Amino acid sequence: MKALQISEIKTWKPIDIPEPGDPHPGDVLVRVHRMGVCGTDIGCYLGKFPFFDFPRIPGHELGVEVLAVGKGVTNVKPGDRCCVEPYLNCGICDSCRRGHTNCCEHNQTFGVMCDGGLTDQVILPARKLHIASSLTYEQAALVETLAIGCHAVDRGAPKAGENALILGAGPIGLSALEFARLAEANVIVADINQQRLDFVSNKMGVSKTVLLKGNDQDITTIRQLGNDRLADVIVDATGNHQSMVRAFEFAAFAGRVVYVGITQSDLQFPHAAVFHRRELTLLASRNAMPGDFRRIVRLIEDGEINTDPWITHHARFEDVPGVFDRWIAPESGVIKAMIEVSE
Repeated sequence: MKALQISEIKTWKPIDIPEPGDPHPGDVLVRVHRMGVCGTDIGCYLGKFPFFDFPRIPGHELGVEVLAVGKGVTNVKPGDRCCVEPYLNCGICDSCRRGHTNCCEHNQTFGVMCDGGLTDQVILPARKLHIASSLTYEQAALVETLAIGCHAVDRGAPKAGENALILGAGPIGLSALEFARLAEANVIVADINQQRLDFVSNKMGVSKTVLLKGNDQDITTIRQLGNDRLADVIVDATGNHQSMVRAFEFAAFAGRVVYVGITQSDLQFPHAAVFHRRELTLLASRNAMPGDFRRIVRLIEDGEINTDPWITHHARFEDVPGVFDRWIAPESGVIKAMIEVSE
């Protein structure tokens, strides 16, 4: 059975792997139709993601079809179209027992910490599938990206009318944008890339954008767009340590800063003059919750989230090694690339 493996830094390797066989009790055999490419996949390919070891078959943003179910499975049946919640939590650690399945102490994210879905068929726990019958396979593959932004915004909990600043207009930033907008916040998006900000304005319908220059004018502009106030909630989706530290400068007094991007660098920020004086709250956001996936499927079905602007690039399975380096170039204009794994 065909598969694509990242065998070492910046190296794709087509391989053959055994077919997975019949699913065990509680498991499901699925055919992978679409795989979305995200910043995690790019970080893994470049050798910059902290929880990834070579070699690995990537693929965690998936649109799949159920082929067979194991004994005891009742939530899905053969023929169902589903999105995948790829966080394989243990169910028995303290975090899982308290309902924080997104930050299981022994989590294995499918396609990151274990081999994933860039192959024909895989076996997954049935509890990690969410039916998305009225979505396309590409829409189903988008749900996980949207779930990351959903959980991050939930962590910051913006209220209607509050200023919500999204730092970074990549896919995770755009997903946070969607849910900040649904919360009826005053959404401001900032980035260092004008092309991405143009996409936010022209395709996502957000008029308040800031091209960051790295000086005090950035603060002035954000204050102006925030109706003479700084941001009540900031979601940093950059994964850039300089941006993550600078986020505090943009926070209003009693504001909340959410880190959803990941950096391996240590962070240092001014405590007394900024963090303490403004009584800021710093929050991490990891993965997403099962309910986020169900909510997003409903929002797409109801037209509350328009997926049309999201998918900007496509490739067939066999073409991925030849196009991937072009996709990750800043000038490519990629927002979300989608791989056709199976027809």
